[in-house]
Amino acid sequence: MDLRGAKVLVTGATGGIGQALAEGMAARGSEVVLTGRRTDILEPLAEKLGGRSIPADLADRDAIEELLSAAGEIDVLVANAALPANGLLADYSIGEIDRALDVNLRAPIMMAKLTGQRMAARRRGHLVFISSLSGKTASAQSSLYNATKFGIRGFALALREDMRPHNVGVSTVFPGYISDAGMFADSGAPLPRGVGTRSPKDVTRATVRAIENNLAEVDVAPLNLRLIALLGGAAPSLTAAVQRRIGADKTTEQLVRGQRHKR
Repeated sequence: MDLRGAKVLVTGATGGIGQALAEGMAARGSEVVLTGRRTDILEPLAEKLGGRSIPADLADRDAIEELLSAAGEIDVLVANAALPANGLLADYSIGEIDRALDVNLRAPIMMAKLTGQRMAARRRGHLVFISSLSGKTASAQSSLYNATKFGIRGFALALREDMRPHNVGVSTVFPGYISDAGMFADSGAPLPRGVGTRSPKDVTRATVRAIENNLAEVDVAPLNLRLIALLGGAAPSLTAAVQRRIGADKTTEQLVRGQRHKR
C-alpha cells in the first residue's frame, strides 16, 4: 500500500517507538493521527508533523469507539500501544492483569474490527500490529506479556487471511531489544550475553516495509535473536535452556523492577 496521502492512526504515539513511527509515517507523506495518554508529548508532536492529536487511554473500553469516531476514516492503523507485563503472575493484582489484557490485546483487536470493517467496504487499507519477539518465544517471568503477544500474532495471521479477499493488508512487526526508547531501554536492564539491539528507526523502517509490501511478519532484531525466536516455536524447552545460559533471566528481572510502576 502506498503511504503517500494515506491517513495513518498511530497508537501509543507518546512513547519513544511511537514517536519514531509517527515521524516515519509523516516522512512518507502520510497524514498522521496520533493518540496516547500524555498530552504534553502528543500535542507538540502532532503539531510538528502537521497531524492531529486525540488523547485516549486504551484501558478505558469506552474510549476506543470515541477515539475512532474522532479520527474518522483511517487508511492505516498502527497498533503500537502496549503496557509492560513482565513478572511473576502471582505478583499481579486482578486489576493489573485486566489492564494489561485490555491495552495489549483487547484494544488492538477492537480497533482492527472497527477500522477493518470500513477498510473492507472501501477495499483499501492496512492493519499493522507492533508486537515483540515475546510473541514468538516464551520466557521466564513473562507469562502475561507472552500471552498478549502470542495472542496478537495468532489474531493477526488469521485476520490476514480473512481480510485478503477485501484487499486489506495485515502485518505484525516483532522487535527484540530496542535501544534508546521503549520498555527495555526505559528499564535500564542489562543485555544478555552476546545479544545486540536495534533502534526505534529500525522498527519504523520495518513497519513501513511491512505496509508498503504487505508482509505478514517482520522481525526487528539481530540474527542470533531471530534464530532463538525461530527455535522457540520448534523446541521451546531447548530455547528456555538457551535463554538461561545467556542470562536472559537476569535481564527480565531488571525489566520487572524497572517497569513495575507502569502496570
